Amino acid sequence: MAREYANGPMRWTALLAGCVAVFLAVAAGSARAQLNIRVTQGIDRPVPIAIVPFGWQGTGEQPYDVAAVITADLGNSGRFDPMPVSDMISRPTNPTQINFQDWRVSDVDYLLIGQMTETSPNNYGLQFQLFNVRSSQQLLAFRLTSDRNNLRAAAHRIADMVFEELTGIPGVFGTQIAYISEERNGDRRRYQLIVADADGENRVVVAESSQPLMSPAWSPDGRRIAYVSFEGNQSAVYVQTLRTGTRERVSMRAGHNGAPAFSPDGRRLALTLSLVEGNFDIYTLDLGTQVLRRLTDHAAIDSEPAWSPDGQTIYFMSDRSGAPQIYRIPADGSSRSPQRVTFEGSYNARPRVSPDGNFLAVVHRSDLTQGNFRIASVDLRRNNAITVLSRRGQLDESPSYAPNGAVLIYATRAGGRGVLATVTSDGRIQQQIESGAGDVREPVWGPFPRP
Repeated sequence: MAREYANGPMRWTALLAGCVAVFLAVAAGSARAQLNIRVTQGIDRPVPIAIVPFGWQGTGEQPYDVAAVITADLGNSGRFDPMPVSDMISRPTNPTQINFQDWRVSDVDYLLIGQMTETSPNNYGLQFQLFNVRSSQQLLAFRLTSDRNNLRAAAHRIADMVFEELTGIPGVFGTQIAYISEERNGDRRRYQLIVADADGENRVVVAESSQPLMSPAWSPDGRRIAYVSFEGNQSAVYVQTLRTGTRERVSMRAGHNGAPAFSPDGRRLALTLSLVEGNFDIYTLDLGTQVLRRLTDHAAIDSEPAWSPDGQTIYFMSDRSGAPQIYRIPADGSSRSPQRVTFEGSYNARPRVSPDGNFLAVVHRSDLTQGNFRIASVDLRRNNAITVLSRRGQLDESPSYAPNGAVLIYATRAGGRGVLATVTSDGRIQQQIESGAGDVREPVWGPFPRP
């Protein structure tokens, strides 16, 4: 039974035909370029901070500019205003060299200094100290080690520690994102599933196909990614191990296979299947036994499942009320009578649950958004009240929470092509993440790295 919501960010007739396209249009271009972050809206007064270039003790030139990465991380967060190195009146590398009065005159609130020491060929020790300039108090001091290949990751870790010390929020600079890119060359198209650092660097192609790739989803331990591929013109769900590149096809059942989402324990997937009946419903799949459990059974389109952090509930989108809205149902299949969650707005889709389970991020349309599709937050603690977070886009799509719950990444359009963007969970800070050319979409933020 075909339904078409012609003005929606998802083309429902395409969903019924195979969920090939997410956006209404795709522009030509190369997707190989790195992503670049641009803060489009920040807080009124970002905190002034000075990140002094790290001192160097070793042979030859310093192998990596750790301070530059920390500066970019904190500056791109929108919460901090790092002082340019050229404006620094001194460059201390140990506490005895600090003249706090000079830094107060420079109107700096916090000062970060550090040193890099060569401990053996291609191995280094990093130590840093963070000071409150106004009180001359040391707030943080830490030592860590790194080989040459992981100096950038070490810099992200330092930025994470500084960010958490000064904001009380765990930093996510050391995490990763995954997204889909599309490249066109005439009538030919190439799709790539890409994993990159949260700042867009260290881009790695995980999967590549001439047929659409869709719906990436991280496992809770960050070691695997599930996604949908249309190889052979048949939708199938794959799970790929990132370290080895090996992948397993876990669902290629009759009809549509789509929208995978890992359970919190990583043992099951929630997914959308149509099977031979042709109706889109929510199922869970045990990855160890391949046992399916059907959760919904309705003539409507049920899709886009998302687990609650405790694994007890699955949220999903359904048009059973006549337009897309969010519902929830027990994950154990004990009830096939979903409860409706969203009532504000004419359109709510693509639910994603915050790490603490208190909020849903959704794609939302209402009179307040002037008919545009925006990212909104549903407060599950306060009568499911909806707050619009993204303010400028017309076709915002695919929200995903950072593992700290303080930021969301999503897809939007700018200049006629797909780009990524972020917004803080309070809507105060917004960024656009641009690739050099081409289209990027369907971002999903990975978990905190595990040892």
